[in-house]
Amino acid sequence: MAAKVIAGTPVEVNEEGYLVDASQWNRDMATEIAREVDIQELTDDHWKVIDFLRRDAEEKGGSPTIRRLKKAGGIDTKLLYELFPGGPLKKATKIAGLPKPASCI
Repeated sequence: MAAKVIAGTPVEVNEEGYLVDASQWNRDMATEIAREVDIQELTDDHWKVIDFLRRDAEEKGGSPTIRRLKKAGGIDTKLLYELFPGGPLKKATKIAGLPKPASCI
């Protein structure tokens, strides 16, 4: 594990840069992490995804799949790919301060 400062807060991240402790996450961190993965601005649609991911992970105990995002979160898959290009679930969970989903390589 490595130490890193995100939005002025020291945190532990794994070898891929995902937060080790999701409880350390805050919205300012999300904005900074988004820039690191080439998303310059988080829109209301981005926040809808991020907020659902965090709620669902808290309730279910893990990062949801894209299918769950669509079914339970009401998030259109096409929109998800537009919002988080080049690996939507990987990028979205990283920005949300959650572990990398098991379904992502």
